[in-house]
Amino acid sequence: MAKNILVTYYSQTGQLEEIVKNITQPFRDKQEEFTVTYYEIQPKKPFPFPWSKDVFFDTFPESYLMEPVELEPPSDEIFNKDYDLIIFGYQVWFLTPSIPIISFLKSSFAPKLLSGKPIITVSGTRNMWMLSQEKLKVYFKELNAKLVGNIALVDRHDNYTSVITILNWLQTGNKVSPKPWPKAGIADEEIDGASKYGNIILPYAQKENYDGLQKELVDNGAVEIRPFLIKVEKVGNRLFTVFSGIIKRNPNQRKFWLKVYTFYLFAAIWVISPIVLLLFNLTTPIFWWKRKRDIKYYQGI
Repeated sequence: MAKNILVTYYSQTGQLEEIVKNITQPFRDKQEEFTVTYYEIQPKKPFPFPWSKDVFFDTFPESYLMEPVELEPPSDEIFNKDYDLIIFGYQVWFLTPSIPIISFLKSSFAPKLLSGKPIITVSGTRNMWMLSQEKLKVYFKELNAKLVGNIALVDRHDNYTSVITILNWLQTGNKVSPKPWPKAGIADEEIDGASKYGNIILPYAQKENYDGLQKELVDNGAVEIRPFLIKVEKVGNRLFTVFSGIIKRNPNQRKFWLKVYTFYLFAAIWVISPIVLLLFNLTTPIFWWKRKRDIKYYQGI
């Protein structure tokens, strides 16, 4: 009997959808062994794309605080199957899994589809996904689902270049940035070549034993950890906690505090971050053992 694989994802720009479909191509090529079902998570009130600047930043508090929205329910066809493996594709919004993803995990649908199942997460992000992955682990644990693998594809340009190109993409809908900036997002060759990860996963799924899978994925480039960005994420989460709390407690001053948050965010990227990077590099000989440990932890091996 063919094994059932559920691919659940939310892809606002289409980039992540392309990635998860390429990863699962090797399973579709073996129809006698696997049946692949896709469930695209859809909010009842869709989020806009491209974003206007005001709407994008106005999404910050609810996104960071992981407040759910109402979703379109999965079809009966999706509900009526028992799945042997879940491929879980997600985006990151404001250092947190996107609102549609959180909404799914908090929905009545999630326990039926995910409980007791092995899960492989797939993210397509600018570059900071590590603490979002930690937040997902909490939900998977509550659902009694087992995380057996993680693929985290990122924009490999430097932090400052990717800020410019991603913001242009989100606000214009055009992935090709004006010259001299490179194309935004994950490189085309990485997206096109994502089927290699499906080929790695395939024999593990056939045996239904995922021991050793994550190490093999990491060895083949599925996860890249930049220690400096771990530090940035941790600091960012602390400050985002402060800002999101202030904004939610002061609804009548929401626009004002969102402007303060936006000013802080860009100041942190362009002024504070370079200073932190310099200090980070200067202290590397002192903390190399901790950073090596962090790399191994966030690689998942």
